Amino acid sequence: MVSLSQRLVESLYGEALVLAENTRTRFEQVREDASPERLQAVSSGQPPRAHGVDSVEIMCEALRTTTRVMHCLAWLLNYRSWFAGELSAVQLRCHGRLITHFPASDPSIVARLPDDLAGFVRQSERLYERIQRLELALRQDLTEAVGAIARLRERLSYETARHA
Repeated sequence: MVSLSQRLVESLYGEALVLAENTRTRFEQVREDASPERLQAVSSGQPPRAHGVDSVEIMCEALRTTTRVMHCLAWLLNYRSWFAGELSAVQLRCHGRLITHFPASDPSIVARLPDDLAGFVRQSERLYERIQRLELALRQDLTEAVGAIARLRERLSYETARHA
């Protein structure tokens, strides 16, 4: 039985906010660092590169990583709303799901990123995996609870029919 506390949600939410800002800022710095190289590369006919990574690869990884963190934030915001009484349990079940098969980062690209940026990518993956494990456990508990209720109803129907 998994118990999701408001304290855990708030802690993960704070972690995700900091990670989102750090990741966005650092990817922006790398993009800006690539700009002079881009101008020089365009004039020489070479593809633009920064830190050994093509700028298109950098932008794709930036989008993938920030989207992953934003999905985590959305999931956490839904649970914050539920704890605050702004969402019902039914609304949370309908709208509070995490994407189950979010595309992973390309390890060959991450390996060529600056160390701190590669660390942010890995942190985003770990955060997503943690939240995904929480969600799977919560869904499993819900499925078991629904199954238990169905068994009780079936037993009640059987006993009622037997004594009628």
